[in-house]
Amino acid sequence: MSAFSPRAWALSGGLAVLAGLTQAVALADPLGGQPHWWLQMLGLGALAALLARVALRLAVQAPRQATNRMTARMAQPPAGARPAVRFGAGFALGWLFALGWLTGTFWWLFISMHTYGGLVAPLAVLAVLALAGFLALYYGAAAGLFVACMPLAHEKEREKEDDNAPGAPPRIKALRAALLFAALWTLAELARGTLLTGFPWGAGGYAHVDGPFAPLARWVGVYGIGFVAAWLMAFIALYAMQKHDGEEATQVALLVLGLVSWTWWLNQESQTATANPLPPMQVALLQGNIPQDEKFVPGTGVIDALRWYGQELREARATLVIAPETAIPVLPQQLPDGYWQGLLRRYGAAREGQSAQAALIGVPLGNASEGYTNSVMGLAPGQSAAYRYDKHHLVPFGEFIPPLFKWFVQLMNIPLGDFNRGALAQPSFAWQAQRLAPNICYEDLFGEELAARFGDPAAAPTAFVNLSNIGWFGDGVAIDQHLAISRMRAREFERPMLRATNTGATAIINAHGQVTHLQPRTTRGVLTGEFEGHTHLTPYAVWTARWRLWPLWAACAALALLCASWHKRHGR
Repeated sequence: MSAFSPRAWALSGGLAVLAGLTQAVALADPLGGQPHWWLQMLGLGALAALLARVALRLAVQAPRQATNRMTARMAQPPAGARPAVRFGAGFALGWLFALGWLTGTFWWLFISMHTYGGLVAPLAVLAVLALAGFLALYYGAAAGLFVACMPLAHEKEREKEDDNAPGAPPRIKALRAALLFAALWTLAELARGTLLTGFPWGAGGYAHVDGPFAPLARWVGVYGIGFVAAWLMAFIALYAMQKHDGEEATQVALLVLGLVSWTWWLNQESQTATANPLPPMQVALLQGNIPQDEKFVPGTGVIDALRWYGQELREARATLVIAPETAIPVLPQQLPDGYWQGLLRRYGAAREGQSAQAALIGVPLGNASEGYTNSVMGLAPGQSAAYRYDKHHLVPFGEFIPPLFKWFVQLMNIPLGDFNRGALAQPSFAWQAQRLAPNICYEDLFGEELAARFGDPAAAPTAFVNLSNIGWFGDGVAIDQHLAISRMRAREFERPMLRATNTGATAIINAHGQVTHLQPRTTRGVLTGEFEGHTHLTPYAVWTARWRLWPLWAACAALALLCASWHKRHGR
């Protein structure tokens, strides 16, 4: 069967989609919600093998007679068009892989649009597929460039023309090709995470929060982990496709073993760096479990939220009390008389016989003339004014309407608004020995933005606080995926992450990314426990505070250009 037959392309495309779906399952499996680093690597290794197979066949296999005009153009390209054919073939497989991966990752957007937004099911499905298909373009471009520039394929071309052409050892060939693959793939991940406000939900590195590469987080972050995983699996897949002797295979095995041993050493260093935490602080995290379809309804959900959160905020005994995003679902000026003033008095002074307490509360702020913000208010004794944090990274379609999409928003019945954007590096909430850095909803998805608060080591956060409401997306894997994201941020900065949510996952995460306390999802309750803040800075915090993600962009672009330069000198 020709490599260019419709049946062969259909099989390759199906395998690419299947491999992409394994990426989604690896982030949080539907049964237990746990990440599986090995599954993520297998899926990405399968894609690298598919791309290499297509590249090699395009390079060495004589085309057979085409069955139609379209396959004729692919089967018998002129010499100058050969790179374009390679790019197209790689693009198609990479795009299908990413389509399966991303659709399987954030399919739950359907719930917010259809169940709570009232958008008809077919349009909600199309919207999810359209978003996944658009974001998949980045990965399609990366895969296309890999196939077009793949070093192994160009060496095969030379060997076909000259049987005596010298060639590098198989491990070196695989190494070059794997570096090219990892660099291009990481550039695609970075593009998805930053361009057009960015939506990096489900990046491959999150599957490794419990894996052997997790210690790399304090050095290179989630994208750096993704690069190492992509490089290793591409290297193994591409090396296995070549002829090699036993001695060289042993050398490759030792290389892999050395990499794993290196990550173990890094983990030990991380344990040493976090050995001197601040004194523990007791925290109470409130989870109201207000039904999402009632949360903003004045006669039901609003009354329920004000009653329950008000009672728990008054009766809490922990040193720090945290209520989630929009725990108070109305503006302060819309509250019943005395409600907000009562909270100010409650946390404005120490109560007789009790230690002083502080609270962080999610509440919308603003007015029609100045605009509105999705905010956190911090209350503590001795304040001249209440602490305030305004959400910086707003959710498209939820907190601002992108240009040209007002018609789409009008198809749904969701309480939307154009919120004002808060500053990037807002000060932390200082309470006793802690400097608590709030972030709202999916803001913890953008580690480079959280890093902006670490520019001044003396004012750097000692702990993160995430206030969320994931009730829009049901009680499935979206909760598990968000928990893994928060755990990765804790590892990158070696800071505890305190998560207060409406429906889950309300949790206390320590500086090593381990969940120490967890409230059952979709239950109403108060999670109480202790956390230990930290003051040291990880390498990742230092360089991202200065340069954000530009060093990764530059390193990956340089690697990709180096491979392209090598092809220009040594390829056909």
